[in-house]
Amino acid sequence: MFDRLQKPFLTVETGEAYQPIRISYEIMQPENLAASLENLQCIEKNPTPNSWSWYWRGECNDLHFESVDGYRKTEKPVRLGTITLREGFLFLNLPSFKRACLAVPFLHRHISQILKINAADFINKVFALDERLPHGFSELFKDDELDRIMNQRIEDYHKVQAECENAESPEEAFKILSEFTQKEAKKRLPYAERYVFEMNGAATDPDVVFLAFYIYLRGRELVAIKRWFGQTGYSLADAADETVVQVFGDLGIDIID
Repeated sequence: MFDRLQKPFLTVETGEAYQPIRISYEIMQPENLAASLENLQCIEKNPTPNSWSWYWRGECNDLHFESVDGYRKTEKPVRLGTITLREGFLFLNLPSFKRACLAVPFLHRHISQILKINAADFINKVFALDERLPHGFSELFKDDELDRIMNQRIEDYHKVQAECENAESPEEAFKILSEFTQKEAKKRLPYAERYVFEMNGAATDPDVVFLAFYIYLRGRELVAIKRWFGQTGYSLADAADETVVQVFGDLGIDIID
């Protein structure tokens, strides 16, 4: 364990922890997709079919990475992620949670009429510098397992919702919900997880949706990093407490901002 405490985890060029994340989109206007992507200076078509690269340049040149205040851009821009098409969906593949939190509102601002965000699949751990990395996102994310975990979470929530609705008093309902929340927060996180976006028509405020996504990932990244540094029992409940009292700086490491 002491060796691990002294060993840094793998990071990406912009300084944050390497944690692969894949965001999927429904394609609303397939006939306009390629032109809309390639109209952006920050997106460039790759030689392989149905593949593009997203670069830190052009429209996203001002994206801010707190973890790289000392970083200086070179003539060759950093590739922030890749875009692929498969089975009628667009997938944005990214190597860190920070980039995902920046990418989601960015694409919404520029081509929301073409794409509808669906879900984000991600890894709840950080990696050693010499650790074997999975080969490609298809090896990382198994749809059946991700759906099973997500459906179980929804089923558990509906059970608690029914218990709250049938409670004899508001106090009892609050106790049931509080106990469920605390129990869920203390569970060990699965290796891979799926987050589903709720964008229900014009009444949905995108900024609220994106903030919820940011908070969701922030807690999980903190859990992964704390466990790397030896706190194997660290949970989402602990992450929530630390977020409230704003103690991220105590570790001297950047989390998401």
